[in-house]
Amino acid sequence: MKKSEHNHEAILSRVKHELPTDELLCDLADLFKIFGDTTRMKILYALLESELCVCAIAELLGMNQSAISHQLKVLKDQNLVASRREGKTIIYHLADAHVQSIVAQGFDHLIEERTEKK
Repeated sequence: MKKSEHNHEAILSRVKHELPTDELLCDLADLFKIFGDTTRMKILYALLESELCVCAIAELLGMNQSAISHQLKVLKDQNLVASRREGKTIIYHLADAHVQSIVAQGFDHLIEERTEKK
């Protein structure tokens, strides 16, 4: 073997063994696509701060309730948002600590990156 060549077979074997299935990676890519919409990110960030009903989210974002409901359905279908009923009102919240972490860490990353550039 020449000096400039290196053996990466062991590394490739380990990584190949740990690599998730194409189906799981496709699902992960679809999940991250959900975060690619500014309105959905505004909703997620608002819900990171507090549980809210549709009318409160609509007022906060200056949008109509039907547009917010549509986005909440997308978020619920991906298990990012959950809801509970209080009388006639449905209150929305982030589905779990994983979602809170994803949103919070994303913002931490952006803020840190911008602070380092200054």
